[in-house]
Amino acid sequence: MQLIVFWTKNPEPLMKKLNWFDEHFPNYYFQFTLNDYDRKTEPHIPELRKRTETFIRLSEHIGKEKVIWRFDPLMLTDKISVNNLSDKISSLAEQLKEHTEKLVFSFADIKNYRKAKNNLKYAGINFREFTEKEMKKIAKNISDIIKNTNLEAATCAEAINLSKYGISDNKCIDDELIMKLFPNNIKLMQFLGIKNQGTFNFANITSRKNLKDKGQRKECKCIKSKDIGSYNTCNAMCSYCYANNNKHIKNISF
Repeated sequence: MQLIVFWTKNPEPLMKKLNWFDEHFPNYYFQFTLNDYDRKTEPHIPELRKRTETFIRLSEHIGKEKVIWRFDPLMLTDKISVNNLSDKISSLAEQLKEHTEKLVFSFADIKNYRKAKNNLKYAGINFREFTEKEMKKIAKNISDIIKNTNLEAATCAEAINLSKYGISDNKCIDDELIMKLFPNNIKLMQFLGIKNQGTFNFANITSRKNLKDKGQRKECKCIKSKDIGSYNTCNAMCSYCYANNNKHIKNISF
């Protein structure tokens, strides 16, 4: 194993181990999901202020280019409109603009996930799916936000093309980011199939493999990777999650 990508909503328990990673296994970056939803929606994670502070501390320790901000998924309910959601994203973007380079988001696709539908019903949350018009409206709002904060924005595994708003298709396991962050790791560069002359850098790249992970959804752009984790084990118990259906999982207190 040459690289770890951490997905998390709360890296606080791992923070004290970062010095060890830096010394022994420095090839890592974070996908940090920082949403602004209420306790019914995300019941067992720290409050927003604390998570925002953790995000900033993590960025200051490892570098903002290694902390990808995810507001994911975007979700509409009887209490959250497109404008409400845009305001939440804008507020967090202002706080995080010096501590990350990219915002990644996706639209909640509840209808295709029975577990998520059941979890939302159990939590008493009246969700609804995005229309294409609403997707484009919030994309326009996000476009304005990233212009004001100098962030990139990208969607995760979405079929809709939002490039006219300056929003690209993301690779969460991202060969281009890996090349940028770890160009001198020869094994990683060899895995990516980079052929070059001299040191590994963008200027010398002449070709590389197509490593799209065929085990993922068609819209997913990630390169090959191995997931570490299991369904029905997450203590966060977010109501929109399709990975948990057991309400009796023991919850962690923060």
